[in-house]
Order: sequence, then C-alpha cells, then structure tokens
Amino acid sequence: MHLPASTTGETLNMSPHSAAQIITDVFPENIAKSVAEGQVLQIVVFSILFAFALGLVPEPKRRPMLAFAESLSETMFKFTNIVMYAAPLGVFGAVAYTVGHMGLTVLLPLLKLLATMYIALVFFILFVLVPILLLARIPLKPFVQVALEPVTLGFATASSEATLPIAMEKLEGFGVPRQIVAFVLPTGYSFNMVGASLYQSLGLIFVAQAAGMHLSFGQQAVMILTLLLSSKGTAGVARASFLIVFAAATSFHLPMEPLFLLFAIDQLMDMGRTAVTVLGNCVACVVIARWERELPSPGYAATEVGS
Repeated sequence: MHLPASTTGETLNMSPHSAAQIITDVFPENIAKSVAEGQVLQIVVFSILFAFALGLVPEPKRRPMLAFAESLSETMFKFTNIVMYAAPLGVFGAVAYTVGHMGLTVLLPLLKLLATMYIALVFFILFVLVPILLLARIPLKPFVQVALEPVTLGFATASSEATLPIAMEKLEGFGVPRQIVAFVLPTGYSFNMVGASLYQSLGLIFVAQAAGMHLSFGQQAVMILTLLLSSKGTAGVARASFLIVFAAATSFHLPMEPLFLLFAIDQLMDMGRTAVTVLGNCVACVVIARWERELPSPGYAATEVGS
C-alpha cells in the first residue's frame, strides 16, 4: 500500500540512538516543552513521577490536586468527544479522496489489518489466557459462562467501562470475593489493557508501512515502549486507544493521512480489542482469587453458575 506523494515523501524523524541516549531521552528537560513537541513518552514518565510525589504528600494537601487532575481529565475527554462528533465527516472526506485517486484497492490493506488484529487476538486468547486458566485450575466451561455476558457487552459497546457492573456481579457469583473483584477489575481496566496494546502496536506499524517507511528493530522497540507506557491509564471508552495511536504517531513525526484510513475501521477494531481486554481482566480476577486461596472449589463455582 502506498499513499499519495504528500505522505510517502516524508521520512521518519527518528535517528538511531544508543541505549544510554534512549534512557536519557525518556526523562523530560521541561514538561512544557515536551507537551508542545508531543513527546508522549516523556509526558508519561513525568506523570508517573508526579503521581509518586503526590502520593507522598499529606492527604489534606493531596486531595485538591487529585480533584483538579480528575476534573481536567474528565473535561479533556468531553472536549475530545465534541471533536469526535465531527470526525466521521473528516474520515469520509479523507477516505473518499484516497479511494477516488487510488481506487478500491486501497481498502484491501485495511481488511488485511483488520484480519491480522483479530487473528492476533484469537492467538492471545488460545495461547496465553487459556493456558493461564488451566495452570490456575479454573474450570473453563463455568468460567466461559460467567465471562460471556460482559465480553459480549464489551464487544457490542466498544467500552470496557460499560461492562464493569455486570462483570463484577458475574465474578462475585462465580465465587470471587468482593474485595478482590472491587480492586482487580477497575485497576485492570486502566492498566491491563491487553486488547488495546495489541491494537496500538499494529496501528502504529500500519501507519508507518502505509507511508512506505522502513522501521529498524530499534525504532520499533522505542515505539512499543512508548505505547506500553502511554496505554496505561487509558480511559475505557470508545476511541481512547485511537487517540493514543494518534498521539504516538505525532510524537514520532509519522504522516497523518494513514490515520484517517485507520479511523475508518476503528469501530470494528475497537469492538474486538475491548472484548479481549474485558476477558483478560476477568481472567486476572479469578487467577488472583485462586492465588490468594479465596476461590471456592470448581464444583462450587459450577453449581453457582448453573443456578
């Protein structure tokens, strides 16, 4: 796939760095400069260090800053939602322009990307999640019955947050103690975004390949590290992962045109990655409950599910 000359003529502004330079570049010299230049990894590292420092502050002085950060986060997501309402018109124009100049063959790589992501998600389920369940001696059939409804809801809504109440209810019915569910599930929806991580990696590589750019192993490693850190704390709402890809592409000076094509199928990809994220966090809940010896015997769980 090759896009028009306006994109293919650009080069990836990412020169090779030594290991020491990579580590040094992770830490921002000036947070305002990092924000202005779109250095996502530096912003994430600053946020993590700021959070650690905030945790050391006494509660009376910490509470106002937490309230401000939470309000700012909610406001920015509402702002993003307003912009996203107009995004379909922009995507329609971008896709129509590209298809009009290059023909319907330009859509074939998008279908390949979609198929690649779903194959990767199925591979992750079969060769990562299922073996973990077997090692933890979790009965598969009762667990599938418990996880089916929240996973289906996540697939339909493309929002992991929408599945939280039903997932907590089902897992408690499976025998997982409330204190484990209440801690692991909300935390996992922010930090255990397995489906989103797979999507973001594929999406960023797709953007580079669509523009005809060759990435060295070191460049890909830096990209994956950036996505690995920046995906933590991603909101469990639709389009949140696409915003991470957009920010990472801006940070690495990748062309924007392939992102419009990626957005055209983002809803279909969002459904799959959300379902796998929900499933992965359900697995985490039952495995931790088994680890803590708080999960009832398989026979009890099966009885509860059946009733």
